[in-house]
Amino acid sequence: MRKALIVGFNNYPSASLSSCINDAIKMAGVLEKNGDGSPNFAIKLITDEKDIITIPQLREAIEALFEGSSDVALLYFSGHGLIKSTGGFIVTPDAKRYNEGIPMDEILSLSNQSKASNKVVILDCCHSGAFGTPSISGDKVAQLSEGLTVLTASRDSEYALEINGSSIFTSLLIDALQGGATDLRGNITPGSVYSYVDEALGPWDQRPIFKTNISRFISIRKINPPVPLEKLRKLTEYFKTAEEEYQLDPSYEFTDASANKHNVEIFKDLQKFESVRLVVPVDEEHMYFAAINSKSCKLTALGYQYWRLVKENRL
Repeated sequence: MRKALIVGFNNYPSASLSSCINDAIKMAGVLEKNGDGSPNFAIKLITDEKDIITIPQLREAIEALFEGSSDVALLYFSGHGLIKSTGGFIVTPDAKRYNEGIPMDEILSLSNQSKASNKVVILDCCHSGAFGTPSISGDKVAQLSEGLTVLTASRDSEYALEINGSSIFTSLLIDALQGGATDLRGNITPGSVYSYVDEALGPWDQRPIFKTNISRFISIRKINPPVPLEKLRKLTEYFKTAEEEYQLDPSYEFTDASANKHNVEIFKDLQKFESVRLVVPVDEEHMYFAAINSKSCKLTALGYQYWRLVKENRL
């Protein structure tokens, strides 16, 4: 069982926001199904589009998310964040002084105590990096239980920015989940999502924070792989050993007079492997010239990784 609580608040009385509800709706839409349309997360969406959501209501929903022994429990929040000497808060529309919202330490405690196999907390709010930060909590180390992963929009001292009515962070999250962060098997993990967001934000932008205590990454969404798995499994057919080069000649190129149908089909696979950085031509810039000039191609380091997975019957 995989469940996700998606929260987006715009209607703060003293400092309204414009993008959080739409961002939450988009996140819910992309997480609900995998790329092939199969079910992914059972979604509970909470926004203040029609009614004000109170602190007790949000607390109840977060507690319900982390109850039980689900495979994955995912929390996404988009709204205001606040940092005080006592720690960080995700702020609710009914917030008042000295009762600003849900303490991040409380969410950390709930997720740490959860029996869910994997917990993922994604916070798109100002000062969200305070989640589990030792300097804020006063502890010497951040206490993340086994299976907990945290991804935040910014450091504890930074604001989360919007451009043209959309959150920078969530826009990148959506792009990552729609395929920008996939591996060649079609898996999108919290780690690959963070890597995608991290690369997109420059040194002068808000800096996302990633914290985790896991023994292996889980997939939070699957899409159709860029290379069909049955094609990937041919790596060990074309390359008997990882160091072996595959010899080419003009008969592999369909435009050449000597083109051979069987070889042309193999060459299409090899060119597809090149397009995803699994294979490179030897002593030529392009695969076309490697064939025309009877050169060869070989596995890259990434190609060796997938070759090994096939060889070990793990793909």
